[in-house]
Amino acid sequence: MNTQHLTAEQVQSIQTSFINKVYGWMALALAITGFVAMRVASSETMINIIAGNQVVFFILVIAELGLVVWLSSAIERMNANMAIGLFLLYSALNGLTFSILFLVYTAGSIASTFFITAGTFGVMSAYGYFTKSDLSSWGNILFMGLIGIIIASVVNIFWHNETLYWGITYIGVLVFVGLTAYDTQKIKRMSLEMDINSEEGSKGAIMGALALYLDFINLFIMLLRIFGDRK
Repeated sequence: MNTQHLTAEQVQSIQTSFINKVYGWMALALAITGFVAMRVASSETMINIIAGNQVVFFILVIAELGLVVWLSSAIERMNANMAIGLFLLYSALNGLTFSILFLVYTAGSIASTFFITAGTFGVMSAYGYFTKSDLSSWGNILFMGLIGIIIASVVNIFWHNETLYWGITYIGVLVFVGLTAYDTQKIKRMSLEMDINSEEGSKGAIMGALALYLDFINLFIMLLRIFGDRK
């Protein structure tokens, strides 16, 4: 989109409209995840299927990873409706695996941690949106931190080291707090590169929503480790 002939008010209007669309999709995905998680957690049969069978649980995790990779890599070749469907399907699958959290943590601590996460996410997203500073330089550092968290988490599945566990947790909080601001600013800039009412704009909003959704749920998991009361 050529922004040279747009007024400051028009640019702001485009950015606001796009970010509202992104937040709308992200909020819907979070609502689906929470609803599915609570419904599954209240069903003894479903919990037994998911928590009582490691094969089923790992199939769900692999399916989630596969959907994210597929959506991220192939979105240019799919229409907007398919991208929306895959995104919402991913959020529902996350709800299935997140139901396990209700077996580990009290419902009260899950709820309080959700509000802590929402507050932290909101502040950092607002910072990313309104700051005049260029956060592009954060990208490589945060990406390396994310890769480090993933590798360390896989290693600790077999090592079961408590010090490493808490190191991953606190570093993870910093990484996802930073990614929230970074991704928000990136989405704000992206809004001026496309027609938000076009097919491309709809797919761009879904990719922005996916990025922020992943930031939110991962930040939530890290904070739940810190603030959650185990049963």
